[in-house]
Amino acid sequence: MGSATVQGELWGRNPQAWAEFQEPQMRPFYDATLDALEPLAGKNLLDAGCGTGLAIRLAADRGAAASGLDASAALLEVARGRTPGADLRTGDIEALPYADGAFDIVTAFNSIQYATDPAAAVAELARVCRAGGRVAIGVWGDPARCETEALFARLRSLAPPPPGTPAPLAVSEAGVIEGLLEKAGLTVTGGGEAPVSLRYADHDQAWTAHISAGPLQKVIGLAGPDAVRQVLHDVLEADRKPDGQLRQDNVFRYILATKS
Repeated sequence: MGSATVQGELWGRNPQAWAEFQEPQMRPFYDATLDALEPLAGKNLLDAGCGTGLAIRLAADRGAAASGLDASAALLEVARGRTPGADLRTGDIEALPYADGAFDIVTAFNSIQYATDPAAAVAELARVCRAGGRVAIGVWGDPARCETEALFARLRSLAPPPPGTPAPLAVSEAGVIEGLLEKAGLTVTGGGEAPVSLRYADHDQAWTAHISAGPLQKVIGLAGPDAVRQVLHDVLEADRKPDGQLRQDNVFRYILATKS
């Protein structure tokens, strides 16, 4: 069974909050990846795990014929408002509903880690990419350079996963994505990094923003909202900057590959 049924429900509980408070903060990451994939004009591009569609909008603005897939129908409703002409479908990243070689470019930003079988998901990205096309996968960067890792660590302590469960960001470890791409028959050609700072006006906004994400919803279901909110408050206060900002500085990375 794929991941869409579980992830779609978790991620679809507050799509407007995700679109307003969280996804826009990812724009430096999206822009850096799309810069590396240029030229996009006239290219068919699929964003797998597109969420509320900011990356699709940015790709369309660069001239791509952009399509998107996500597990959450609620997130896709927001994406449709952003890019009315895009082909947006609800589905599973491990069983993409497209023909072989349908796209010139395939992107997946922070979506591979939510697949039940990341290797199967990457194989699907490769399958729907045409010969000579490119695949770009984006993930969190080095945990030591991501202040938000402190939040993830506290949440893991609050609601420990079952024994043997892979860590959610295990795919971010050096070489993991590269290995999955090569296993799928692609040639890794490069990559890069982008800084992403998550900023919030106050703790109420931070709470609204964070609980729009599937992982927080999952932990809330196990540990309760009060415990999760206290953890978020404590972590953000520990990272409060000298100028008073509630901000966590992170690094994301993208890996590029080509299909022969």
